[in-house]
Amino acid sequence: MPMPLTIRPISTKAERKTFVDFPFRLYKDDPNWVPPLKGEALGLITPAKNGWYSHAKAQLFLAEEEGRPEGKKVVGRISAHVDTLALTMPAVQGFGPGVGQWGLMEAEREDVFAALIAAAESWLKTQGMSRALGPISQSIWEEPGLLTQGFDHPPTIMMGHARPEYQGWIERAGYAEVKQLYTYDLDITQEFPPIVKRIIRSGEANPRIRVREVDKRRFDEEAAIILGILNDAWSDNWGFVPLTPPEIKDVGVKLKPIVFNDLIRIAELDGKPVAFMITLPDLNEAIKPLNGSLLPFGWAKLLLWLRAPKVRTMRVPLMGVVKELQSSRLASQLAFMMIEYIRQASIERYAASRGEIGWILEDNQGMRSIAETIQSRVNKTYVIYGKDL
Repeated sequence: MPMPLTIRPISTKAERKTFVDFPFRLYKDDPNWVPPLKGEALGLITPAKNGWYSHAKAQLFLAEEEGRPEGKKVVGRISAHVDTLALTMPAVQGFGPGVGQWGLMEAEREDVFAALIAAAESWLKTQGMSRALGPISQSIWEEPGLLTQGFDHPPTIMMGHARPEYQGWIERAGYAEVKQLYTYDLDITQEFPPIVKRIIRSGEANPRIRVREVDKRRFDEEAAIILGILNDAWSDNWGFVPLTPPEIKDVGVKLKPIVFNDLIRIAELDGKPVAFMITLPDLNEAIKPLNGSLLPFGWAKLLLWLRAPKVRTMRVPLMGVVKELQSSRLASQLAFMMIEYIRQASIERYAASRGEIGWILEDNQGMRSIAETIQSRVNKTYVIYGKDL
């Protein structure tokens, strides 16, 4: 019989640590869960360490069972949040006025989840919200969506994992599917189909086109170029919220150690940057054995890995082509060229054999077509749900 349940808001450093620790117990027997580095997970929910909080606010909740001889036991958690930038976006793109979010949800049982989601919804109402989307943990640029397909293998860097039963719990709480997000799996040891090769050769013969590596020595300058293309290319996408300078600074600090010149490409047309592709070695392969801690020797193992990473999987989290070229033959040509050059580098220099592309919105037919043309397949599906409050 369940013990009396309490849902309480939290704010202290010790409480945030408890919030971070809970999934380690919940998923301890799940071979496909990747324990995050606890310092990184704490930084995500600490306003002073996450630039997202410069335009957003969040309330964390813990679910605790009382009445046990050993004291209170944490049995769930959730975050409710309001992003003031998301409130200014067009409603047709998913966010907009009155739309709040929840995420970072984990629970032992459905009754615990129901109590947590009710607390999150109640807090969102006090903030003037009339609709909730979730799970989004916490920014759309972090880990959006609930895993609903692909539980049989671990997620790659910056993608989430979940318990299969969560889908039913969310839907029985009155939430309906709003958007599906896909990741695509690709055997990069296989050469691309002849038609793709011909498109690449045609691009290489075009003197107007140049595809170059980034220069990590000019990190800030290169990041600004990529951000400019990103904000243009993605601005009409569902769920788009522009990255702010504090967020860009934080992302740069986190990702710079796994940025390698030959894995990030910028395509230029007549000398003007018009497209980019970011590829990251799957850091999850390195951190999974560390069980969330860099002590006592985890930091040394990770440092050695970062110096010359050898990985099975490369992940492509972001790719973009400026809007004026989208839906053109040139857009796909530039994409195929960048993919091929990074594919070759991934095999030759990092011993990779697998690629993962995404996430990709279900209605992003351009990117889905590119993924399917190079013979990749959907390996994971994530769903974002919505409910009027």
